[in-house]
Amino acid sequence: MSNANPFGAQGWTPERMSSHEGKTYVITGANAGAGYEAARLLAWHGAEIIMASRNPTKVDTAITAIKNEVGSDAKLTRIDLDLASLKSVRAAAEQILAKVPQIDGLVCNAAIAQVAKQELTEDGFESQLGVNHYGHFLLCGLLYERVKASKGRIVVVGSMGYQMGTKRIPFEDMNWDGKYNPMNAYCASKLAQMMFAYELQRRVQAVGDDIEVHVCHPGAARTELSKEEANLVTKILFKIMSPLAQSAEKGSWPEALCLNEDGLQPGRFYGPTQRANMVGIIGETDLQDHALDQEVAARLWALSEEQTGLAWSP
Repeated sequence: MSNANPFGAQGWTPERMSSHEGKTYVITGANAGAGYEAARLLAWHGAEIIMASRNPTKVDTAITAIKNEVGSDAKLTRIDLDLASLKSVRAAAEQILAKVPQIDGLVCNAAIAQVAKQELTEDGFESQLGVNHYGHFLLCGLLYERVKASKGRIVVVGSMGYQMGTKRIPFEDMNWDGKYNPMNAYCASKLAQMMFAYELQRRVQAVGDDIEVHVCHPGAARTELSKEEANLVTKILFKIMSPLAQSAEKGSWPEALCLNEDGLQPGRFYGPTQRANMVGIIGETDLQDHALDQEVAARLWALSEEQTGLAWSP
């Protein structure tokens, strides 16, 4: 990667955004944090936002807040989605396809992190892997044709955590039954998300579909992530580190970048570029080779199809 920021010395900022009038975006986890800020930013630029989240009350509150700021004519719709339930993902996708004739962008933003003790989803997956990866894998597969028909984009929100923990997909023990560790499980789930996205990029390129897939990360942003599920020590650590993090608003900028910019290339990772890529100017972030391992990604794709019950590929 070149040291020169492709978006200039100041990096990417919302000043580069064009109008998004007439465009529709589906954002998971849009009720809080970076997802909320991305929805708010896109609403300011005229887009219609489908806010897909698991807590109806919080989504309704978020919609009210955005409308109070942007205007009562802001186009915001709630879709109930619990990524910890494949049944819920299928129901949400069915509703979206019934209500939304075009999808210009699908943002896989929702996540859980640092779950203190091993928890399983209703489908039997380790909770972080189930929510962060399997749920989004299924949602992307179910909505793919609509995004493609709209010549749209899929944006997967990864994490710098992909280069932490064990830095591998634990195929021999995906639920961490042998030795559960909150950090290792979280990092593996985010690595899985990213490897899925890069594999999707390769498959899209191979068949020539008119769709873009991009991967970004928010850096260290002050969001609600980890506050509910983490153990006490992790909560204290996040509180101590919070003053060093950037705002949730700036944490949303990489998502907006991936939806807005033309000429983005595959195999890239967008986010903050300073202080170990945790804060600061937004641009291209260095990407470690293990995230681009094609053999592992293909194996992960096949396993994800098996576990979600959806065989799909561009």
